[in-house]
Amino acid sequence: MIVHVVSHPEVLVDPAVPVPEWDLSPAGYERLQRLTALPWARSAAFVASSAERKALRTAQAVAAVSGCAVHVDAELGENDRSATGFVPPREFEVLADAFFADPGRSVRGWETAADAQRRVVRAVDRVLERARGVAGVPEGGGVVIATHGGVGTLLQCALRGAAIDRRFDQPGQGSWYSFDASTRQVHGGWQRF
Repeated sequence: MIVHVVSHPEVLVDPAVPVPEWDLSPAGYERLQRLTALPWARSAAFVASSAERKALRTAQAVAAVSGCAVHVDAELGENDRSATGFVPPREFEVLADAFFADPGRSVRGWETAADAQRRVVRAVDRVLERARGVAGVPEGGGVVIATHGGVGTLLQCALRGAAIDRRFDQPGQGSWYSFDASTRQVHGGWQRF
């Protein structure tokens, strides 16, 4: 089984709305059209998503073109940053750098990168188990996991057996990479859609 890890595209940033409830921006919805034109998205055999709205919208777009249902797993959610809520972009980047630089330390009350990575790996294992158990999902069928850039980065580090490092971060919202479900080998790195 080939697994495609997809980060949601651009969002509507609204400090008055809790981050997990942010929706995609018009540019994000436009970018989704590029995603749903990709052959592996159109032929997905199983689609999973974080419970956060921006990831759900991404998964729903893939499900609509592939004919799959969306399987939600809340543990595919972005690292818990509820201690700070919305943080302006410049400050966020400084905090994100610290999050990746010291994976065992909480940055201003955020979930640690090490804890988030363990949670995400468990969630992906569950998703793959479910995908194997769904009737009609062939062993060679594709799985799409719609999630977040930080989650995808932590997962990619684990798959590669590499230390948590922001150098494995996505090049921008609306990116993807794939890995083999059996060997856990990553095929290339992040690509924009």
